[in-house]
Amino acid sequence: MKKNYQLALLSAFLLWLAWPPIPFTALILLVALIPLFQAAENIIQSDEKKKGKLIWRIAIICFFIWNTASIYWVFNSLNAVMPAWLAIIIAQIPFFLAAILMALSFWLYFQLRKVTSKVWSYVGFICLWIGYEYLHQTWDLAFPWMNLGNGFAESHYLIQWYEYTGVYGGTLWILLSNILLFENRIAIKNRLEKAKKIKLQGITAAFILLPIMFSLLIYLNYEERVNPANVVVVQPNIDPYEKFGSLSSSDQVEKLIKLSESVGQANTEFFIWPETAISKGTEEKTFRGDPNFIRIQDFLVNYKNGNLLSGIESYSIYDTAKTETARYDNKSGTYFDVFNAAVLIENSAKLQFYHKSKLVPGVEQTPFSNSLSFLKPVFSAFGGSSGSYGKQSEPSVFYSQSGIGAAAVICYESIWSEYVADYIKKDAQFIAIITNDGWWGNTSGKDQHLQYAKLRAIETRRWVARAANTGISAFIDQRGTIVQRTKWWMPGTLKQDINLNEELTFYVKHGDYIAKSASLGSVAFLILLLISIFKKNNK
Repeated sequence: MKKNYQLALLSAFLLWLAWPPIPFTALILLVALIPLFQAAENIIQSDEKKKGKLIWRIAIICFFIWNTASIYWVFNSLNAVMPAWLAIIIAQIPFFLAAILMALSFWLYFQLRKVTSKVWSYVGFICLWIGYEYLHQTWDLAFPWMNLGNGFAESHYLIQWYEYTGVYGGTLWILLSNILLFENRIAIKNRLEKAKKIKLQGITAAFILLPIMFSLLIYLNYEERVNPANVVVVQPNIDPYEKFGSLSSSDQVEKLIKLSESVGQANTEFFIWPETAISKGTEEKTFRGDPNFIRIQDFLVNYKNGNLLSGIESYSIYDTAKTETARYDNKSGTYFDVFNAAVLIENSAKLQFYHKSKLVPGVEQTPFSNSLSFLKPVFSAFGGSSGSYGKQSEPSVFYSQSGIGAAAVICYESIWSEYVADYIKKDAQFIAIITNDGWWGNTSGKDQHLQYAKLRAIETRRWVARAANTGISAFIDQRGTIVQRTKWWMPGTLKQDINLNEELTFYVKHGDYIAKSASLGSVAFLILLLISIFKKNNK
């Protein structure tokens, strides 16, 4: 077993080495699981009695180490808004839960080996793995950060075909490549007859090389339709602790306006400020009378078609418990919701609000709130910063005075492929990602978050304008190439003529069809396992 543990550790190392933001290593993902498959095969072919337990053990070691090494920064973001002891507990959601689900997929692969052929066991494993990834982006503990298909974010020129498949196409490619290369290794070791070996090698080479060649062909020949709009993104570099503490909201707005004016021009259509740039808790119904709104309108007077898309801390007051997240205020006898929101302000009294929908488990919402309602008093102690945000059920597009549709994507939401695609279906012509990654510190988290935005550009063929409070802000073109970017923890502005796009990619039209199909397949394989267990127990 010592050798098998070493193989599991090798897979963990290779997965980490291939993961963003490490550059030029993504192709390692195509071989990273081979050592783990070999360890599992060693156990299957051994005389060990508790094979399932041993396979579970090597899998959980591999995936826990890989997950923790890649997203260690999660603790920083949680500790910024809650005590360390609670941050440690909640950090186990991404550290351990994803690893458990990954290991479960691997363990079920072993169980399938006992009741069906090796080929069908591989098919089952792929369905189960992709099914786990889809589950982990849809339930209340959602954290799809470590979906395998995200691993090619750094090497975007290799996966231009994501416009047809989304990230789940990348997951499928990685899993099948590892399986085929592992089978090639076995064929060589077992001295498979030459004709069969050559056939297997040919299939493997084609499966790995053709997507790369196809992607490079698209990347080198893709041309954007010229349809320019001038956009400015602003990075104020305000310390997150000062943002909600010593620095007043009006002072922050003044800083943002000065930075905006430094590069704004007469034809600028959008100024984009980061998440919670307007940090003063503001009632949405009365916002037009707020000093920040009045100051922003004064600023926009100089830009005929100018619109400000900004993050804002807002709230709404109700007479009754209008939503599931509404909380009761004893003093006023009313209910209210707090939102991590975006607002579009123009040269008129018109206002558009969007309430962040994909909320961070624990920090912004109580997972399984109906079942775990007894935990709400714990989260309410954090005064709206943890476990208490309201949300809307689907994305909504902001429309400028000139009719341009903008997808206002707030922070964490940018890692949901299909959710972002839903904006595009609603006529968004470019993507505005607003975020505040300052809580994470100078860790790889901020770099991964930036790199993942490139995937959304490819899937939708839309420009991405990314405004981050402390960095990294950027413009990303329709091929996923970062055209401009700011430095970390420095104030800055970027100005770019982006090309608006109205065409819908295959992926935008059809969404996560690969994940949904695999999820159905995983159910079928689980039923197969249950039937085999039932038959065995009734013999």
